[in-house]
Amino acid sequence: MRDTIVTSGANSVSSNAGETRWNLADARKIYNLPFNDLLFRAQSVHRAHFDPNTVQMSRLLSIKTGGCAEDCGYCSQSAHYPTGLKASKLMEVERVITEARKAKEGGATRYCMGAAWRSPKERDMEAIVAMVRGVKALGMETCMTLGMLSPAQSERLADAGLDYYNHNVDTSERFYSEIITTRTFADRLETLDNVREAGIKVCAGGILGMGETVDDRISMLVTLANLPAAPESVPINMLIPIPGSKLADAPPVDPIEFVRTIALARILMPLSHVRLSAGRTDMTDEMQALCFFAGANSIFVGETLLTADNPGEDHDGALFRRLGLKPMELEPAEMEPAE
Repeated sequence: MRDTIVTSGANSVSSNAGETRWNLADARKIYNLPFNDLLFRAQSVHRAHFDPNTVQMSRLLSIKTGGCAEDCGYCSQSAHYPTGLKASKLMEVERVITEARKAKEGGATRYCMGAAWRSPKERDMEAIVAMVRGVKALGMETCMTLGMLSPAQSERLADAGLDYYNHNVDTSERFYSEIITTRTFADRLETLDNVREAGIKVCAGGILGMGETVDDRISMLVTLANLPAAPESVPINMLIPIPGSKLADAPPVDPIEFVRTIALARILMPLSHVRLSAGRTDMTDEMQALCFFAGANSIFVGETLLTADNPGEDHDGALFRRLGLKPMELEPAEMEPAE
């Protein structure tokens, strides 16, 4: 398995991916720039690669909720914590496709499906594949998050036409064991390797507000930027403290520090979609506007994110109108269903 790259290497061109390699010291210097300078640099990078006034709209559906064997300290779905969430069985394929159709009608171009598993069991793979094919046939991008994947499972999902696989690294390698003990940071990277080798695009990011240091946040982004290819999608989540979970009493993240992290993600990974993900219900409109200016260009729409609240379409629509933002459209090549 590939060695973990966290802080090693120089800020120079990589031979294996043609992308910039970053080290912690250089990334820290960027993060600590005067705020206006940081945002100007991030916005300049953003404009070089994206329409600055379009935002990708994704919808997330929990296809199997609760009862997860992992002990992720932030999660309402872990069986290790008394969060009060009742476990459910895997959702029926037709219901998933019906919900995806509604999401498309509401303006979403990417449909993300999440199951609370350590890893999918073989008995569930047939239904998972059918969900991917069904949603793909609607002309939407497909994304799944199912826990750890083997090479064979990754290949099977790729054959079904899965576009993206989400598997967050959550935090830095140093801090990881403070949040999760049932799997390792290296396990996370191994799944990302399996997914990439199968030809599926990678969606990987992290969570802010779990007690990590600023250097942990920077290190997390350096790890992602220094993968053989940077993730095509990088969700940055603000912790939603879940009653009963290990992090129920975690203090809130400083808004300026959160925006700085978004800006650094944009600079380190200029071609990636940076998603302003969980926690938007606790962000002011002004904070979200700064995140969009700093380079965030993807959000989840809908009332819920798996089990947590999310701003509704009415609020998002009003904010987009105030900011002059519009939904990002899929390119024709991205809309072709799997054969």
